Amino acid sequence: MRLESRTAVSRIAPLYSGIGAILFTLAVSGLLIFWANADVLSAYKAIFEGALGSRFAITETLTRATPLILTGLAAAIAFRARLFNIGAEGQLYMGAIAAVAASTLMMNEANELALPAPMAFAAMIAAGAAAGAALLLIPTLLKTRFKVDEVVTTLLLNFIALLFVSLLLDGPLKDPAAMGWPQSPTLPSELEFSKLLDRARVHTGLLMAIGLAILLWFVIRFTRFGLAMRAVGANEQAARFAGVGVNFTLIKVALISGALAGLAGVGEVAGRTGYVTLDMSPGYGYSGIVIAMLAGLNPIGVVFAAVFVGGTIVGADAMSRAVNVPTYIADVIVATALLAVLVAGLLTRYRVVWRNPKVPGGSR
Repeated sequence: MRLESRTAVSRIAPLYSGIGAILFTLAVSGLLIFWANADVLSAYKAIFEGALGSRFAITETLTRATPLILTGLAAAIAFRARLFNIGAEGQLYMGAIAAVAASTLMMNEANELALPAPMAFAAMIAAGAAAGAALLLIPTLLKTRFKVDEVVTTLLLNFIALLFVSLLLDGPLKDPAAMGWPQSPTLPSELEFSKLLDRARVHTGLLMAIGLAILLWFVIRFTRFGLAMRAVGANEQAARFAGVGVNFTLIKVALISGALAGLAGVGEVAGRTGYVTLDMSPGYGYSGIVIAMLAGLNPIGVVFAAVFVGGTIVGADAMSRAVNVPTYIADVIVATALLAVLVAGLLTRYRVVWRNPKVPGGSR
């Protein structure tokens, strides 16, 4: 068995491969649900209704999708340039704690903002983005200067960032009113994101995430920087030979990617929790990698992939209550979907050739 490149690929082949990936994912997940002694159709119905079956379900899906869009964009733009950012989780936490630290520094003795609210809000956003960007800049400089593998350094920096946040939550940024619980002070209401709907948690951070996705799509497709980034990702040596500043491009990509992950942390603090705790993120940074791959590193596709993953996670909670199936089925569905999409994309570009061992050079 071997793979051969297809001489011609139909325009509707990606559609067929996508449908096949969805059917394969449903089949594999259905087998696991059946194995758990639950009705498969009832389980899938519960997932759908839990994610999209009501106003509350839709708003919860969009709330969960908001940080996933930003971490997905962080991974997508970095992977485009072959800068493998595995540290979005740490960058998210650094962005969140920087936002709280900035708001604390802007408070006066009367516990009020010393700056006008719009200026303080902009400073909080900038602090979170800068903290995320700074954390990714370290492994990028090590990569460009000393050829250190960024997969290892970004992954390990996740643990360093979490330990640093833990230090702050048990020290200078510990809320004295939290009854000993390690959490940061609460953001003032003037710095919180506005709610998009009454009696719902979905906030304006969703609009910010979608706007950034559209902006990144435009930058990647229509700007000189986008062309340089794609060239570096396609072939670094050829890009260098063509006069592209590879190291400078990677540094710019790192700053953007880290800033996006940092903004995810800002959004969680200012839009949902109001303060930082060590369990604030259930793994949004790592899920962003899956979302970027599901979207084919396309910023617009990241939005839809994030809604899919967010809806699957929210719907799995409803499924667990309805048919008594573990919520870990959601992780299986997302992982299977990723593998199915990758294999389907591979089979779109290549075809499997089976060779007959009884006939030298023959195939069937």
